[in-house]
Amino acid sequence: MNNPSPHAASSSPNTGTVGTMATLQLDGVVLARGMRVLQRGLSHSMSAGQITRLRGPNGSGKSTLLRVIAGRLRPAAGAIICQAPRLYIGHADALASARSGRDNLSDWARLNGFDATPDHIAASLQMMSAAGFADIPARQLSRGQRRRLALARLLLGPPDALWLLDEPNAGLDGPASVRLDDLISRHLDGGGMVIAATHLPLAPTHKGSDLVLADPQ
Repeated sequence: MNNPSPHAASSSPNTGTVGTMATLQLDGVVLARGMRVLQRGLSHSMSAGQITRLRGPNGSGKSTLLRVIAGRLRPAAGAIICQAPRLYIGHADALASARSGRDNLSDWARLNGFDATPDHIAASLQMMSAAGFADIPARQLSRGQRRRLALARLLLGPPDALWLLDEPNAGLDGPASVRLDDLISRHLDGGGMVIAATHLPLAPTHKGSDLVLADPQ
């Protein structure tokens, strides 16, 4: 019997257009926090299979930019055109503490309109080496285990998704970081895109680009 694909089907409108290559275009984006402007005139483009590492000093707006691209915040100015579903994993793992890891993945898939079967969820847990603690309440897990569960959710989304990752290696040990690199590489090979705010190299077998944010001072 063949192993199930880790990617679930989707019934959500946020899944891109069938037959359209995944692309992202930032055009003159301005980031602000309150009355303070963090970045002006950010422009960047990506297409299927590409990865961008987001770099810059603390307070330069890396997390803000990820949330803007994800549609969780509005830019102060400029345009963002994304022909791909967007999946965001922030600093917080956003797990329901009383729910098991398996239930957290199932809940997340349902809320996002992804038709994740038990086999899809099991495959995602296995690929992120999280199957061994999948039935334990999230509140009893270590930081690294919670992070692995959070990242496993990405595998329940469509293969052409844009992954928006804020310090994805936070809390991961060496083997888990290697597994993350492998998952990112597979996602890129399948036509997905990745933007990650990190100072670490990701998916070293894929040539990516850096988007460097200036110090807003």
